[in-house]
Amino acid sequence: MKKLNVDLIVGLFVVAGFLAFVYLSLQLGEFSPFSMEKNYKVTAEFTNISGLKPGAVVEIAGVPVGKVAKIDLGKADRAVITLSIKQQVQISEDAIASVRTQGIIGDKYVRISQGGAEEYLKEGSVITETESVVDLEELVSKYIFGKV
Repeated sequence: MKKLNVDLIVGLFVVAGFLAFVYLSLQLGEFSPFSMEKNYKVTAEFTNISGLKPGAVVEIAGVPVGKVAKIDLGKADRAVITLSIKQQVQISEDAIASVRTQGIIGDKYVRISQGGAEEYLKEGSVITETESVVDLEELVSKYIFGKV
């Protein structure tokens, strides 16, 4: 009887440890099946998004408000980015989306600068004003070879 109690306690401890591991893995991977956060999707077209990846952060005034959901190649060889934005965040119709770098050699992210319009983007809307990433390697090569 005593061995059964010890085995039961050890088994419960192992199961609790496994569940804690699964929970931490999901949280660190920024995925939560229990999340009730609602998002809406908007798109933006860029001529160059060098280094931007799906899952990158979308910020307004330095505050994370969403993520890059998908990246596709659109018409005229332009990159079409689908942004997943938190439902409570409103983006004005004349907002400007730009691809930026965190630090000197950091990750790329999308920064949205709000405009002054009274109208806001809705599900499926398009951000028309965009600024592509500044390609530092291209600028340095132009300077070195005298094409500036």
